Amino acid sequence: MADNSSEAQTDTLTVPWSDTVRFVRQLSHDLRNDLNAMELQSAYIAELTQDQELTSEIKHLREVVSGLNATLERLSRVVGEITPDMIPYRASEFLADMRTEIERKFSNKSDEINWNVQLEDVMLNVDPQLLQEVFVELFTNAFQHDRGNGALLAKARIDNDRLLFTLHEPKPAFESATQNWGREPLRNISGRHYGLGLNRIRAIVEVHGGQLQAQYDPKAAMLVSTVTLPIERAPRTFEPHVILTV
Repeated sequence: MADNSSEAQTDTLTVPWSDTVRFVRQLSHDLRNDLNAMELQSAYIAELTQDQELTSEIKHLREVVSGLNATLERLSRVVGEITPDMIPYRASEFLADMRTEIERKFSNKSDEINWNVQLEDVMLNVDPQLLQEVFVELFTNAFQHDRGNGALLAKARIDNDRLLFTLHEPKPAFESATQNWGREPLRNISGRHYGLGLNRIRAIVEVHGGQLQAQYDPKAAMLVSTVTLPIERAPRTFEPHVILTV
């Protein structure tokens, strides 16, 4: 009887994520080198002609090449190693800065976000710019992926010495599993979308000692994304006692 075990083994290929990252970064590096050469060549050709129509087409070609180069650079960054530069930061100030950035980035949709922030005087130990990516990605996904009617609700509070941030997103239907939220890169791929955003922000949250989770509530028709981060109580400032002697 023929042994089909070897045939079955070739049907599934398991590649470690670290090897996939190395492949993506090397491929991106090689392609960007080629694109840079194309851009230089097109710039040289543009200098050789006085034809306005041809010059315009060369300019358009250079813009396309530049766009591809930027996409590959972002791809390398998204799968790259996360090395935060941690500093102490008041939670209230970080949330205020983050809200300002969200309202700037989504200025035409700021009235579609309700905020409920109730924070004590606590400190975070974070890389503010890196951590801000997490919230930008969450809001980007909420606005882009089949949102239902109603505004987003962003809530932040302190719970058991953790900062608890939740983003409530109306969704009439949701079929994706959430138990491995942010741990399945490359699963959902479409045009110019490579399924890497959640994986990156999950890694950013975890390098800050936190967690990223999501849960769908079918009764409320709401997808709730949760970010938890460790906090430190802000040191109290004591005024010196003045002792008067008579």
